Amino acid sequence: MVIRPLTADDVGTVVEFSLRAWAPVFDSFRAVLGVPVYTALFPDWESTQARAVEDVCRDDATAVWVADRQGRAVGFVAVRVGDGEIHMLAVDPDHQRQGIGSALTSFAVERLREAGVTLAVVGTGGDPGHAPARRTYERAGFTPFPHVQYYRRLDR
Repeated sequence: MVIRPLTADDVGTVVEFSLRAWAPVFDSFRAVLGVPVYTALFPDWESTQARAVEDVCRDDATAVWVADRQGRAVGFVAVRVGDGEIHMLAVDPDHQRQGIGSALTSFAVERLREAGVTLAVVGTGGDPGHAPARRTYERAGFTPFPHVQYYRRLDR
């Protein structure tokens, strides 16, 4: 595996595997939030997430790299150097649990360090679907700071 800059030809692949990678997260959201709140927050998560990934991949203020195996992107990381933020990270489910997420996280941290950033940040959910992401970031030396956000439907 090599980590290389994203190319325009990678975007479709990155969007496709990101949606598959994040499907369990959205299933977790539905279970934690309940259907009424979940449908209010995420009426069409696939379309929204696809656009978000496409936008990040095309954003000049965001540096994006892919983990490449045999000429195919199998993971990606998007970094906003000015914010010191690992903004998005996903690994193709067919390639998870092989150290790719950890490698991308370490790579991103090194790019931030090289850019003179002194404090890096990455956000993720506290739900069960984000447990693998939390483990990856904590193993990489990030310190979690719990945050609780509450939702309530008012139209029912």
